[in-house]
Amino acid sequence: MNLLHVDAATVEMPEPQPKPTSVSGQLESSLGVWADAVTDTGVWECGPGEFTADRSSATEVCHIISGSGTVVGEDGTSAHLGPGTLLVLPKGWRGTWFVKEAIRKTYVMVGA
Repeated sequence: MNLLHVDAATVEMPEPQPKPTSVSGQLESSLGVWADAVTDTGVWECGPGEFTADRSSATEVCHIISGSGTVVGEDGTSAHLGPGTLLVLPKGWRGTWFVKEAIRKTYVMVGA
């Protein structure tokens, strides 16, 4: 098997598409890097605004490359996001993302 890698900060992303769970009409772009039966990895980017997220079926581990915002879980727990933030949304997490400045992140979905 070959080594797979991208420079997450500079990789050219696909054309942005409407984000299905956006409350404010955001666009998002996702570039898959590798996947198998239970894991999906890649780079994701989303413009400013608000969207809901549901991690009922998988855990998401993401590293914020650029941008800023806040995530707020249904339980009220929140986390500020900025470059360098490592965020884990455990299986079963549901909440809302508030993107202040366009966010680019790497992600690993486990159990998807």
